[in-house]
Amino acid sequence: MTATAPSDEQLWSRCGGCASLLYRKRLRRNLDVCPECGEHARLGAPERLRQLVDPGSLCPLPERLPEADPIDFVDVLPYRHRLSGARASTGLAEAVVCATATIGGHPVVLAVMDFRFLGGSLGCAVGELITSAAERALDDRLPLVLITASGGARMQEGVLSLMQMATVSQAIAALREAGLLTVSVLTDPTYGGVAASFATNTDLVLAESGARMGFAGPRVIRQVTGRALPEGFQTADFLLRHGQVDMVVQRRALRARLVALLAACRAGRSPRPPVPRQETAGAAPDRLADPVGPDAAGRAAGDTPEVRDAWDTVRLARHPGRPTTLDYLDSVFDGFVELHGDRLGGDCPAVVGGLARLAGRHVMVIGHQKGHTTAELVARNFGMASPAGHRKALRLMRLAARLGLPVVTLVDTPGADPGVSAEEQGQAAAIAENILALTVLPTPVLAVVTGEGGSGGALALAVADRVLMLENAVYSVISPEGCAAILWPDRSAAPQAARALRLTAPDLCRLGVVDELVPEPSPAAHENPAETAHRLRAALVANLLPLLDVPPAMLVRLRRQRFRRFGATRVGARTGRR
Repeated sequence: MTATAPSDEQLWSRCGGCASLLYRKRLRRNLDVCPECGEHARLGAPERLRQLVDPGSLCPLPERLPEADPIDFVDVLPYRHRLSGARASTGLAEAVVCATATIGGHPVVLAVMDFRFLGGSLGCAVGELITSAAERALDDRLPLVLITASGGARMQEGVLSLMQMATVSQAIAALREAGLLTVSVLTDPTYGGVAASFATNTDLVLAESGARMGFAGPRVIRQVTGRALPEGFQTADFLLRHGQVDMVVQRRALRARLVALLAACRAGRSPRPPVPRQETAGAAPDRLADPVGPDAAGRAAGDTPEVRDAWDTVRLARHPGRPTTLDYLDSVFDGFVELHGDRLGGDCPAVVGGLARLAGRHVMVIGHQKGHTTAELVARNFGMASPAGHRKALRLMRLAARLGLPVVTLVDTPGADPGVSAEEQGQAAAIAENILALTVLPTPVLAVVTGEGGSGGALALAVADRVLMLENAVYSVISPEGCAAILWPDRSAAPQAARALRLTAPDLCRLGVVDELVPEPSPAAHENPAETAHRLRAALVANLLPLLDVPPAMLVRLRRQRFRRFGATRVGARTGRR
């Protein structure tokens, strides 16, 4: 049998930075870092693990996952075909590889993302695998090391992919409570829902040289702002200058730096009793634990839900006459007293919050504020919160917990502010911290999607004990226009994308993301704001009262169970798929 000689393409590789032609074996010996210019090439998860862990110590964690297509998504190619192609081209089951190993003799649990697999996107299976890895770290009382490489949440799984941000974040919160170290290593690229959750809410955040990280990508920011981006925008050095990472590390020094950090953690950690992991099953009150189907949810007697096309619902959710948070604060609540500022130098006009009364009970209300006129919309940045807005919301949530007040959030935003200054001020980390804080907030949290629920900007106010949704609101991982621009030939396919994303209230009730649909008077809320306010007030009171009787520790436990069920196995069971 004659051996086939390697081709020139297999022997040589061209640097993406300086375009030098490099001998492949020389490049591999240099850890895939160009010896001429220092460009760090992207690594697949298996190679990353080979570079970091002690030889012979790697023990992969189980990957028992169902075939997941929870919303039957089809664009120009069925999602299942995209999954099959990614598995064939990478040899991986999903976009993350999880394992136990030792690094410099220190036992750890690792979750390493692989950008080659559908852009390292975060879907139900990836969320389940990383959450399971975190739970293994908690059970074994080991540090968790996350290596991120992702374009963000996986749009083909709709809002269920958005839920993974909360699911993984609450697993990180459990490790914090147990005094176990969590470390994330940002590699190129880390964006969107991954950047705005577990990539930035760990104890330590390292950035590999050449990594880029942000909530919104450069192309989106240029399109939205029409501005040229600063030199080195969102690069590792940019993140270090703006205080968003602990350090920037060359690849050749990464293993040694992790060894030093793990050693310091091991030396300084005092023994603590283990924190029991919260299982999904348990004696939870039905009213709080189980979602209410759309037919039973808040439907007034004699009302018949109008079946609308998803794109028509999107347009209604965006209608300029639709009631805003300030409108509801005037018509649903009493005695609203607005509180301003994040106490760090900012007061974002896109987020309003303060103390109010609901049916005679004091509550903290926080919501996105858009406006009705062009001038109002511009002044409020179209309801797109800056990092100062998210930090103001966080301050008010924590104040509510200290005062023993329930939190009511009103969600109406196309998404978080994608501007240059927002990225400089740490937009991804601000969203991540809100999500993390809400998973452990020891007071009732009730969220209502009143208009647009856009991506991570919406989730930053919607990690709640109960999630309600007005009949003509929408809640999605990405806008239909954005989805169409990526997966279809052009943005004109936005109506098709809206249908595929399953973003309407009835869709999300069926998926268990939303607990109750609040009916609107015909034809929609903007035609009869007073009746809409009356119905919303009744739904808020009905959902808040049972929460007031639940002890804080049980509230947190049930909230964690709520989001834990959005893992792939549980979603597969819920939708009847395996």
